[in-house]
Amino acid sequence: MSINHHHHHHRSNSAGRSLSPRRASTSSAERSTSPGPTQTFHPHILPRSVPTPALVESAASGAHYAGIKVDGSQHRANNHEHQRRSSAHNDVELAADHGRVLDDLKEIFSCRATVEIFERSWHKDAVFEDQLACARGYAEYTAQVCGLHPKIFSKSEQLSMRLMSSTSMPNRIVYAQSQAYTAKWINKTKVIDSIIVVDLDEDNKVVHLADQWNGKLPTWWGNQFLRRANGYITSYLVSVPKTDTKTQ
Repeated sequence: MSINHHHHHHRSNSAGRSLSPRRASTSSAERSTSPGPTQTFHPHILPRSVPTPALVESAASGAHYAGIKVDGSQHRANNHEHQRRSSAHNDVELAADHGRVLDDLKEIFSCRATVEIFERSWHKDAVFEDQLACARGYAEYTAQVCGLHPKIFSKSEQLSMRLMSSTSMPNRIVYAQSQAYTAKWINKTKVIDSIIVVDLDEDNKVVHLADQWNGKLPTWWGNQFLRRANGYITSYLVSVPKTDTKTQ
């Protein structure tokens, strides 16, 4: 009786030992079929291309032209940067004959305007306007830039110039300019930063030029009347250069 019991107990232990590897194998198989770690890829939130410094500078200056307020200290810092990195046209491709127009405008703003410049680059019915005057036609705009400006300023120097756009359709040039004007008698110099918008005709002659001080023309009530009166009256008070040939 005791022998049978011992024999039965021995078989049970053997059976238990023989089954344990299968359990281990089954358990291992169950673990192997469980899903492993996964990775989820999300699209980039930031753009792949990062704006270059030149593009940032262009956007800042363009904001003036669009009428958006730009921090003055940043704008002055950009002007110094433009002066250090000054290239004639800042890598913007010039449309046909726009280089010649820009060279002539530099002479005009530097108080070195001549009859030849107006005959070459200005339409006889062109409009010139800035913060102080709105001049229409040859007699009025030459009175402003050839007569009045040299009488007021002993010196005018372009500190920096940055071309913003040059297009053929529309036929237009837009550029930023920093100009230092030295007044006569008091010998005081004032720097004016402006956005200059130049519209041209099919012959690449100026038909409209807006010198927007600090990126805009005045908007206060009555300014158009006063600027127009200034442009008209000045042509009678200041002598203008005479042309030998009719300005087209």
